[in-house]
Amino acid sequence: MIAQHVDLIVFPPREEKPLAPTVLQAKKVGIPLILVDRNVDQSVAKAGQDYITFIGSDFINQGQRTADWLVKATGGKAKIIELEGSTGASAANDRKKGVDDVIAKNPGMQIIVSQSGDFARETGRKVMETLLQAHPDVTAVYAHNDEMALGAIAAIKAAGKQPGKNITIVTIDGTKGDLDAIAAGELSASVQSSPFFGPLACDVAQKFAKGETIPPWVKVSDRFYNKSNVQQSMQYGY
Repeated sequence: MIAQHVDLIVFPPREEKPLAPTVLQAKKVGIPLILVDRNVDQSVAKAGQDYITFIGSDFINQGQRTADWLVKATGGKAKIIELEGSTGASAANDRKKGVDDVIAKNPGMQIIVSQSGDFARETGRKVMETLLQAHPDVTAVYAHNDEMALGAIAAIKAAGKQPGKNITIVTIDGTKGDLDAIAAGELSASVQSSPFFGPLACDVAQKFAKGETIPPWVKVSDRFYNKSNVQQSMQYGY
């Protein structure tokens, strides 16, 4: 895209560090750039300076909200398996930090093991299958996204346990499969990670073209789902 000298680039970087230099390459040739959903390493490429803005959620807050709910739901006592997202992704890094911040303040909550499931359902299932064998005393699962959570549910069932009863599962995303699993009682809670960036990115691009000031972070608001509101929230699943 840079070689083609496009007028504007909008993209979600998969990893924070490897794609930060690409942002600088776009800046060097004068192509404005908007990042959506994932951010880059701010020590390499800075929002509002090297690119227009980052449009996305507060991933740290997502992790904190998930952990806060889990603390209350378990009475402050849980042995947790954490299924991490893709290594190096800003969402995975920040969702981990958000949970770690809350867990550190609650001595009865323990993350007994953390391992990447690469944000994928099948990988999450395989990882959970292995971790269940090594840690049969697990009481909760925190997955960085819905796909891994749904994979974990399949692994828990295959192990002869009941997701949502024997093991409390919390996650982040808000997909349709996620909401269906909450309604079925297998998934306990989820913080939405809004994917609706298209109209917002177009709006930001138009404002930038008009010379309006754009904040370095256009923060997206995320919903929270559990059994108390899932039936009323089905239209938000994606």
